[in-house]
Amino acid sequence: MSPNLAGALLMMASMAAFTFNDTFIKLTGGTLPLFQMLFLRGLLATALILWLAAARGALQFDIGRRDWGLIALRSAAEVGAAYFFVSALLNMPLANITAILQVLPLTVTLGSALVFSEAVGWRRMVAILVGFCGMLLIVRPGPDGFTLWSVYALLAVVCVTARDLTTRRLSRGVPSLMVTLSASVAVFVCSGVASLGGPWVPLTPGLGGLLAASALCIVGGYFFSVQAMRVGDVSFTAPFRYTGLIWALLLGWVVFGDWPQPLTLIGAGIIVVTGLFTLYRERAMFRRPVLPR
Repeated sequence: MSPNLAGALLMMASMAAFTFNDTFIKLTGGTLPLFQMLFLRGLLATALILWLAAARGALQFDIGRRDWGLIALRSAAEVGAAYFFVSALLNMPLANITAILQVLPLTVTLGSALVFSEAVGWRRMVAILVGFCGMLLIVRPGPDGFTLWSVYALLAVVCVTARDLTTRRLSRGVPSLMVTLSASVAVFVCSGVASLGGPWVPLTPGLGGLLAASALCIVGGYFFSVQAMRVGDVSFTAPFRYTGLIWALLLGWVVFGDWPQPLTLIGAGIIVVTGLFTLYRERAMFRRPVLPR
């Protein structure tokens, strides 16, 4: 098996694991208070990531002050993303919120241009604008289609974009699992503190099983995504992130009986096409030879 094929399979496995995680969380039906659920899932996920990092020799605390600051900023963004995303997930169809998240390659490209002054040509800028129009078809601003949970989903996109932009500034020597562990600990601690402000609900075996399955899936998603980035060419494996939308459509229909409206499907299609075009242009720019002066 070639490295690129292995990377593509790992990326598809990662997207499947993340989508199954979302499905298990949504199956709880909001029975558990949000912060209690994030705390319990974070406890299990942190324990699994800690074991995985120790087994792979990735527990490295000798990290520079600059990288620790970036890890702290990234972890704060992860906390915000977890809160806004899970809140929206419990109140929106699975495929809808997954489709909104597909705009991430576009927001990260735009953020790189605005924050880091990276060059973004007019073709990619047009693709970003068209992709945002596709997102508007999904959230449908107006009294009928736009809700508080649509705002939460968009805030989750903002937080994940900030997280990914921060990740780009980390030194290459920082172990990926160490970064993941730090984010998991941050979500675990912050949700635990926040859960003290409200009552806890007794955990039934069924809810415990869903949380355990969710934690296992989210750790698998992180692990597979890290491996995918290290095995194949990033420009080749990155487009396979969009298989998460296929899983969301399938699981949303089979498990919850939800099927997106035509406008949502059109908007998702526009986002995927513009995202793929943006990735293609980034790959073309990366391969373009630099002419000597």
